[in-house]
Amino acid sequence: MNVLMVCLGNICRSPLAEGILKSKISTSNVHVDSAGTGGYHIGNAPDPRSIKVAKEHGIDISSQVCRKFVVSDFDAFDIIYAMDKSNYGNIIKLARNKIDADKVKLLLNEISPIDNEVPDPYYDAEDGFENVFQMIDQACDIIAARLEK
Repeated sequence: MNVLMVCLGNICRSPLAEGILKSKISTSNVHVDSAGTGGYHIGNAPDPRSIKVAKEHGIDISSQVCRKFVVSDFDAFDIIYAMDKSNYGNIIKLARNKIDADKVKLLLNEISPIDNEVPDPYYDAEDGFENVFQMIDQACDIIAARLEK
């Protein structure tokens, strides 16, 4: 099983989602990666605030490298989780067919189909990163339980 987490820049939310899910599953059975729909930070490490909040929860994401979502990700991944509706729409626009589109889901739909957007903490204060961590962590608990069956 291959799971891809996607946000806009691949420096805040999706690196956290990658690290959180990896911490909850056997990575020998499941491959987890992250990407961004925008190419603003290709080759960079995650935002220092994401690294910090992950570290506070015992997760090291400092070695991740930001990359852009590409069409071939539809071939490489079984499930593609978008952090918000905007990125969901950007991914769906690249889908070549229904099979591609059916792989794309909103991450927080795992918790609630109503309040299902992970807010971008990039312009927020430090506590925005903790709030985002908690949202993603809850969704990843559900995903991990399903993947480990």
